[in-house]
Amino acid sequence: MRQSVTVAVTVAAIVAATHAQEATTESKTVDLTAKRWSAEKAWGWYRKQPWLVGFNYVPSTACNTTEWWQEETFDKEAIDRELGWAADIGFNTARAFIQYIVWKRDPEGFRRRFDAFLAIAEKHRISVMPVLFDDCAFGDPPQTEPFLGKQREPVPGMILPSWTPSPGLQRVTDRKEWTDLERYVKDIVGHFGRDTRVVIWDLYNEPGNSRMGDKSLPLVEAAFSWAREVNPQQPLTVSVWNAGLTNLNNAQLARSDIISFHAYTNYDGMSKTIDEYSRHQRPVVCTEWMARAKGSRFDRELPLFKSKGVGCYSWGLVNGRTQCQFPWWNKKGGRIDPKTGWFHDIFYKDGRPYDPEEIEAIRKVTSGK
Repeated sequence: MRQSVTVAVTVAAIVAATHAQEATTESKTVDLTAKRWSAEKAWGWYRKQPWLVGFNYVPSTACNTTEWWQEETFDKEAIDRELGWAADIGFNTARAFIQYIVWKRDPEGFRRRFDAFLAIAEKHRISVMPVLFDDCAFGDPPQTEPFLGKQREPVPGMILPSWTPSPGLQRVTDRKEWTDLERYVKDIVGHFGRDTRVVIWDLYNEPGNSRMGDKSLPLVEAAFSWAREVNPQQPLTVSVWNAGLTNLNNAQLARSDIISFHAYTNYDGMSKTIDEYSRHQRPVVCTEWMARAKGSRFDRELPLFKSKGVGCYSWGLVNGRTQCQFPWWNKKGGRIDPKTGWFHDIFYKDGRPYDPEEIEAIRKVTSGK
């Protein structure tokens, strides 16, 4: 998911800078990286996992994370149906965004609904990677602050037109809010930190997006620190997504137990990106990929990820209120380019595949045939 950057991440400089930072921070007695998993522990965990092949999930009936998680619009039937379609083609894991303000209104109710989601995912043998914070804002105009209740109806022709960040861009820099942000991280990670249905914690999606830049860096650092304090059994990560955010990238890579990244690119670009991140000598997972107009293809990239032992989460599953058939650059009323087709997503809302050949390509790789 990205708004301003539409090229694959160039990572060689990031890797070199991060190695230098790691060498410095490891010598300090007090540092947020102090409790980072060793590479040996990270590899020990990773080797116990299946090859992680999955998708970024939002139910087709939800336009954003608030509509997904608030009690009045939480749709267990749709989730059960759609995760069943995912399992049928061999996906075994889902990356799922959650929303701070829904938790803040009713922590117990949110945990109950999140537990119900995990139960449905487990029924379909799908693990879950929760995402706690997110800087992305989309639509016309972009919605930079989440709100409870009825959400804005999707803007025709635009991708994710009702999306809102978590916790909201103002709260990212408002230290008066941080007491509750800390409670949120510790409550969710604390309650589910030994739950085998949760595979990885992605603490912050695309920090610095929506023109936040380095203003998001303190919250990234704090999120790692808060999560470490409750000592989850799962690894922590924040994905690199923008080569220009050097300070954020260095902080994310130096603190992540496993290395994760976003790359919407073609086969050659993905292969090069994987090789560069593998220089960290830690497990590598691509938490966002697959945009048809950027050259992504299931029949090419899935075998690449599998051959290199890299986990992968394509963007989107069922086309719905997030309108992920449209590209990032569309304005209001935009259309789909007939040459490239849908930007993201795999199924229509009724379960029909967008492209039956893609479904067969996915099944071929996930089944090992």
